[in-house]
Amino acid sequence: MQVMNPHIPPDIVVIGGSNMDLHARAHEQVVMGSSMSGSAGLSPGGVGRNVAENLARLGDAVALVSVVGDDPIGDEVISYTEDVGVDCTYVRRRADVRTGTYNAVLDSSGELVVAVADMAATDEFSPLVVEAARDLIRTARGVLVEGNIPVRTAEVAIDLAHEFDVPVGFDPVSVPKAKRARDLIRADRELYLVTPNQAELAALTDLPAGSDAEIEKAVHALHDRGVGVVWVRLGARGSVISYNDVYQELPAMPTEVVDVTGAGDAMLAAFMHEVLRDVDLVEAARFGHAAAALTCGTHDTVRMDLSEDLVRELA
Repeated sequence: MQVMNPHIPPDIVVIGGSNMDLHARAHEQVVMGSSMSGSAGLSPGGVGRNVAENLARLGDAVALVSVVGDDPIGDEVISYTEDVGVDCTYVRRRADVRTGTYNAVLDSSGELVVAVADMAATDEFSPLVVEAARDLIRTARGVLVEGNIPVRTAEVAIDLAHEFDVPVGFDPVSVPKAKRARDLIRADRELYLVTPNQAELAALTDLPAGSDAEIEKAVHALHDRGVGVVWVRLGARGSVISYNDVYQELPAMPTEVVDVTGAGDAMLAAFMHEVLRDVDLVEAARFGHAAAALTCGTHDTVRMDLSEDLVRELA
């Protein structure tokens, strides 16, 4: 992991949410409407922030464009994220909103039961925050935008990247956010990469994506709308990656699941880490699967000992 020097152009700029995560895992069968024994942990989170931290731990120069409240939780989120090597110069502090929180309850196997997200700061993520990072985006090798931020802000980020010929990746994050972001994906505004899961793929395309044939048809619909690389995450089954004349399914790597939170963020970051090195995209996806498997094996949203060597050893 390297400490980010704000005077060195970043490999990648991540534009997305930052918050604090609370994970509570039950030690017994979850019974709705009842209390049960378990354990809990607190850690900085947010899809954009998580991806940025994973990239920094893998050794990339990464800058985060985000919004947090001017409060103690915001102080902790920024301090921690800077300490792991992310340039937070363009993280905006706002006194009129709370730093976001994500409160998740997991069952005894580590699978999510329910979560409550208070994303007030991310909801107030103005296009002006992105405009302020214009010079940062201009010098980057890649930009990653995630769907938690307002659509208008994501649109400005994508347009700025296009203005400077910087490749853009988009992570739709969830089904509601994917539906909201459909119009971001247009044939006249190409995206280098889109990374939906199966349900988000259906939401982005307004097509069914239940069967293998339906997934392939929906993937090609995204290609028709200007997306170069479509990487569909299929959970425990693995993923499908499609680009040029390649359409390939990759199996997930077996792992003992402790907590699934953050696995998708690690998967995306590790993939982008390899893309920056011009690695074959199928191999980059395998590297992403390895990072996800390693993350599922810990209680951390971002695995504390994550490194390129650790992921490569598993991959």
